[in-house]
Amino acid sequence: MTGDPSKFSSLKLKNEGFVTYGGNNKGKILGHGNIGNSSSSTLIENVLLVEGLKHNLLSIS
Repeated sequence: MTGDPSKFSSLKLKNEGFVTYGGNNKGKILGHGNIGNSSSSTLIENVLLVEGLKHNLLSIS
């Protein structure tokens, strides 16, 4: 998740609900897309754009 739309190589804006993160804070999902370059191995897919998020969050499961 990130709050910075300039990080996306592709972004689809949608009103998709909310996410809850540290300390029960909630952020509105503004869209989703990819970060990085598809021609190299540095592409991260399905990243959420979250309103008000001040730090990038990465969850690996």
